[in-house]
Amino acid sequence: MLLMNNYSENQNNSFTVCVFCSSSADVSSEIKNCAAEAAGIFAKNGYNLLYGGTTCGLMKVVADAHKAAGGKLFGVIPQYMVERGIKHELLDKVYLSKDLRDRKQQMLDLSDIILVFPGGIGTYDEFFDLLAMKQLKRHNKPMFIFNINNYFEPLLKMLQHGLKEKTIKPEHFELFEVANTPAELFEKIKKI
Repeated sequence: MLLMNNYSENQNNSFTVCVFCSSSADVSSEIKNCAAEAAGIFAKNGYNLLYGGTTCGLMKVVADAHKAAGGKLFGVIPQYMVERGIKHELLDKVYLSKDLRDRKQQMLDLSDIILVFPGGIGTYDEFFDLLAMKQLKRHNKPMFIFNINNYFEPLLKMLQHGLKEKTIKPEHFELFEVANTPAELFEKIKKI
């Protein structure tokens, strides 16, 4: 459900990148700085940014950096979070969702590219749910893990362990790409 719209759809034909990331404010400054740099690069190159719509943690850092660089910022947020007063006030477009499941589906539907920045349980859920959907051919959107400061190395090792144990197939590694720096991430996205 659309809550508000502060710009004309006809004025913006660029790609929308969806960012899943931490709601924690306690992440390292290196993670915050790299995430903000990437968000600024997207804005300066005309990409819209879609995220969970709140003022919490790394999510706010990414949103603020994108807006500060002149980007269009979209949020998908459950009504109960709006009622808690954590909806970002600088959103160009806000979509309300019933709950986290609906939010995740809307974020998939409204975006062109899926980006996974460092995050916790919710971010892992979002990544694996969308990865499983891609494996089952329920979507074919490009997916990227932004491995800031080697944050995702344990996850990548776990996936390699699954490959060794034959619970994960080699082709599953073709469902996503990994980038370690903002510049590398943007170079990969530009090729889409």
